[in-house]
Amino acid sequence: QVQLVESGGGLVQAGGSLRLSCAAAGRTSSSYAMGWFRQAPGKEREFVATISWSGGSTYYADSVKGRFTISRDNAKNTVYLRMNNLKPEDTAVYYCAATRGRIATRRDDFGSWGQGTQVTVSS
Repeated sequence: QVQLVESGGGLVQAGGSLRLSCAAAGRTSSSYAMGWFRQAPGKEREFVATISWSGGSTYYADSVKGRFTISRDNAKNTVYLRMNNLKPEDTAVYYCAATRGRIATRRDDFGSWGQGTQVTVSS
């Protein structure tokens, strides 16, 4: 159980960059792996990236590999998603999520979710 607050979404041109942030409210004494998911209209929520509590392990969906970077600053209770070379197909609502334990890619493995932030990439 952790409350997540997202920010950083917006409108950007293709080829541009954007950084999303997700902050956990209050203190957390447990270790949480974090993830980013996205959902386009009419589609299911899909995995984007995940990172371990220490930040030492990351994993990315093939569609964003080499363009997106997930990172975290535990002192600030914040996880980031740096998105470079954005494409129109990246347009979606982006959600951050937390899971107790190791990194994961399945939606059902994450117990806490942010409210989502809209990312729109124009061509």
